[in-house]
Amino acid sequence: QVQLVESGGGLVQPGGSLRLSCAASGRIFSADTWTWYRQAPGKEREYVARVTSGGTIDYADSVQGRFTISRDNTKNTMYLQMESLNVEDAGVYVCRARRAWTPQYDYWGQGTQVTVSF
Repeated sequence: QVQLVESGGGLVQPGGSLRLSCAASGRIFSADTWTWYRQAPGKEREYVARVTSGGTIDYADSVQGRFTISRDNTKNTMYLQMESLNVEDAGVYVCRARRAWTPQYDYWGQGTQVTVSF
């Protein structure tokens, strides 16, 4: 079965950068929409960014201009380049890959921790 594996999280100082990856493992998987979410302790999960198979890109207002989402079709991998990180960006970042109108093809990763601290 398809699994999503995030990587690239870690500790970074405010103003620093990280690049997260979300790679599909197992059998070949073709998704319509790839999405990043994040969740801080005690907070609701929030939407971060999304890229579609057609190349449409969307960002949450809170990360617009600082984060860049991309995908590598050949590797079936999504990336999130994060710049100018602040403490409000901290949390567990989770990726999602799905096919529209097909709930049985809706996959979530395990999450990768991003800590922003001096």
